[in-house]
Amino acid sequence: MTNSPPRRPRRAQLRRRVALATLVALLGAGSPALAGTTATAGTSATAGTPATDTAVDAAAVRDRAPGPRAFDTGPAREALERLLPDHAGQFTLVADPAAGADRFTVSGPAGAITVRGSTGATLLTGVGWYLQHVAGADIGWPGDSIGMLPARLPAVPAPVTRSALVPHRYALNDTDDGYSGAYRTFEQHQRQIDLLALHGINEVFVQAGAEYPYYRALQGFGYSAAELREWIPGPGHQSWWLLQNLSGFGGPVSERLMRERAEVGGRIAEQLRGLGMTPVLPGYFGTVPPGFAARNPGAKTVAQGDWAGFDRPDWLDPTSPVFAKLARAYYAEQRAVFGDSAMYRMSPLHEGGKAGAVDVKAAATAVQKALHAAHPGALWAVLGWQDSPKAELLAGVDTSKLLILDGLSDRYNRLDREARWGGVPYAMGTIYNFGGHTTIGANTSVWIERFGPWRAKSNSALKGIAYLPEATGTNPAAFDLFTDLAWEPGTIDQRKWFADFAGRRYGRADKEAAAAWEELRTGPYSTSSGLWSESQDSLFTARPSLSAAGAAYWSPKSMRYPADTVRRALDHLLKVDPKLRGSSAYRFDLVDTARQALANHSRVLLPKIKAAYEAKDLTRLRTLTAEWADGERRLDALTGSDPNFLLGDWLAAARSWGTDEAEQDRYEYDARSILSVWGRRSTSEGGFLHDYANREWSGLIGELYAPRWAAYFETLEESLVRRAAPREIDWHAYEEDWARRTTRHPSGANGPSGDPHALAAGIAAALKSWEGSAR
Repeated sequence: MTNSPPRRPRRAQLRRRVALATLVALLGAGSPALAGTTATAGTSATAGTPATDTAVDAAAVRDRAPGPRAFDTGPAREALERLLPDHAGQFTLVADPAAGADRFTVSGPAGAITVRGSTGATLLTGVGWYLQHVAGADIGWPGDSIGMLPARLPAVPAPVTRSALVPHRYALNDTDDGYSGAYRTFEQHQRQIDLLALHGINEVFVQAGAEYPYYRALQGFGYSAAELREWIPGPGHQSWWLLQNLSGFGGPVSERLMRERAEVGGRIAEQLRGLGMTPVLPGYFGTVPPGFAARNPGAKTVAQGDWAGFDRPDWLDPTSPVFAKLARAYYAEQRAVFGDSAMYRMSPLHEGGKAGAVDVKAAATAVQKALHAAHPGALWAVLGWQDSPKAELLAGVDTSKLLILDGLSDRYNRLDREARWGGVPYAMGTIYNFGGHTTIGANTSVWIERFGPWRAKSNSALKGIAYLPEATGTNPAAFDLFTDLAWEPGTIDQRKWFADFAGRRYGRADKEAAAAWEELRTGPYSTSSGLWSESQDSLFTARPSLSAAGAAYWSPKSMRYPADTVRRALDHLLKVDPKLRGSSAYRFDLVDTARQALANHSRVLLPKIKAAYEAKDLTRLRTLTAEWADGERRLDALTGSDPNFLLGDWLAAARSWGTDEAEQDRYEYDARSILSVWGRRSTSEGGFLHDYANREWSGLIGELYAPRWAAYFETLEESLVRRAAPREIDWHAYEEDWARRTTRHPSGANGPSGDPHALAAGIAAALKSWEGSAR
């Protein structure tokens, strides 16, 4: 295999665009079609675009001269055509960099909507605002109602201008690639970028292919390609390797895989730049393979111990001379594939990392110095999590070039971020999803209560929002509301916001939809801060035990809201006007709400099963466990009716990256294991990582969760019949066996099956019957 770096995607095309833009600038000053280039830090200059997208008259051009040059609206136009294929032609996109940073204006009569914006992404944010507030349609993550749009889009009653309230609007947790799908295609990432731009995000973490600069650079520091391929984990587990938590698991990876992933990552970075968004790339802070000091004279490394049972990679002391050399090599290799940026992600000493004898202040200085040597003035983004970043790290850096992404803003009370971090700029963040759990809900009222006052403080250091769920694509209402914080002037009225969301979510106001979302608002979307930022997960997905209180070890152990709010929401959604039931938004919400109502019932049912067993009532035990099995059967069928809940797609994606059966099986194990055992026996059991990424997906329920509970209930029956203690089951071996399978499941366009409405109605009827029999 070749050891040459992958070609940067579409470079020749970009060079042609730049050359064209220069020619236009030289020959067409004052032309209505003028579209010059703007090359800001972290962006690639791109070029002219058709006059239909840049309807700027000569006077407007003269008024702006010699100010900012117009940017290429082509990438925004392409995104618009992907998002609204039947209506994109009714929008005129006008590059208006002189409007100021992060501003858009929407205006125009019916069928001829004009959006002016300061970047390509801001143009799309303006389109998103128009869809929500004028057209009454939603493009969510996931689900949309664009099929309900009229053929001719409605007029904007009066021009509307919005400016972002904060400069930093960051998206994606370090874990998103692992929990949302490390084997996604570029087209799937492109869809994600389109949605982020539509909702006002301007800084996006890019992880795909992040292993490749390490692989290339470290071959110059005494390591063979084969050694590094063993050290680098499979894609599904690379998020935690980049966080310096583990290495090797799920591999070995092939050079071809790394090269192709790097190509995808490079295309993602280019896509972001084309829209005027910042690709946030991983920075280098000292992660090295075993034995680095022995192979590199003068290097000093610190053993990092273990993380949840995994041996952590060593940390190269940033103050040692070898660090600067390796960092320089790393950034050079990264630049060759991903280009430059103005923002880099690094979290040294994450979750229990050990400083040893290293002077953390001096180390932080060295890390930032190496970053700025490669990328002068670049911003360092660090995650605010547990006790990081520590005061010693903050003391060692130019904090004007640092941004803390606060992962705890909505989790705890009595927070003073200015006092905690000494006035260092930070972004208010939320992590309402852990591990990709399918549970719904978020502390939305806490977001609203805190964002405005925190920003208005006299000494406020709040400079952004950080959208940080551990997995994305599971909670469209939370995504919409959190990103709205940065664009809506004044305090958001939570009740009104959810009422409006209900109307646009299905394309038209409907009293049953409004009633459903009011129930969801007062229930799972109004959970309080103090201990948790996520709602409870399902007991159907938990490792079997009569005392099970949650599936993931670190998830809430009890209900965080009244369960009947979801139950009533399901009843209302089932009554939504049949004319509004055809959208992917309605289908997803109906399936998700029915799934949640049934999942909540597991917390009612398991204590009854426990009581029956302890009372030695075999008949009652069999009745209740049959009800449990029926619930799981219904759950598997329900989730099989929507493409967002299919295990088959997750597995097929992993296999698609392998070139032969052995490689395909290896990547499938990487993908399966993170959903189940997560790691080895020592990490799964001793580190409590098993079922951390549990989720109610069709196939996963039917092939792992339901049989696992059935095996357990069988031991309880045997125990009562034989009047002996239940036999023990080696659950790790059971789950490892599942992770090693290569069984196929429905996927792709033909994957979903069944009528979502009929299946959800069946669940509502079953819940009513079970509730009635309990009285």
